[in-house]
Amino acid sequence: MKNKNMKVKRHEERPDLTGEHPFGDLGQLIFLLIFLIVWIADIFFIRLPDYLELKISLWIQIPPGVVILLYGFYLARKSMKMVFGTKRNTPEIINKKVYDKVRHPMYLGALLFYLGITVLMLSLPLFIIFIAAFIFYNLIARHEEKLLLNQFGDDYANYMKRVRRWTPRL
Repeated sequence: MKNKNMKVKRHEERPDLTGEHPFGDLGQLIFLLIFLIVWIADIFFIRLPDYLELKISLWIQIPPGVVILLYGFYLARKSMKMVFGTKRNTPEIINKKVYDKVRHPMYLGALLFYLGITVLMLSLPLFIIFIAAFIFYNLIARHEEKLLLNQFGDDYANYMKRVRRWTPRL
């Protein structure tokens, strides 16, 4: 079942972790830096004529932006604690708590950070970066799902049927 040709970044000190996309960490850092640079440039230099800012009250803009940010931080924190905070004897499918809602809560938390700032700023350049980040995270999530399917087979396939990649079932 295991595919030896698949590129994977291993955590040598943590054999209980299956692995991740080899470009995942660097790609996430690059997207964060690009997002921050565009955010600063948008505040001080770009400021495209923003008709939305003129039409939408801060009272409508701020609450959803803050809720999105807080939920993103919650997902990222809880998922990091579940994956990296507990050392397991052998690799296993983590499918409890936030991982019972979405398959990639850590990545979703990062995406919600981008979306929350974008909503707060009502920025077209930031929205474009958010879309690019979503495409990137979706690619690395799909890669990691292949790794997990190779590692766990039908158990992970059943988990994928039960839990969506990005949106929880109602």
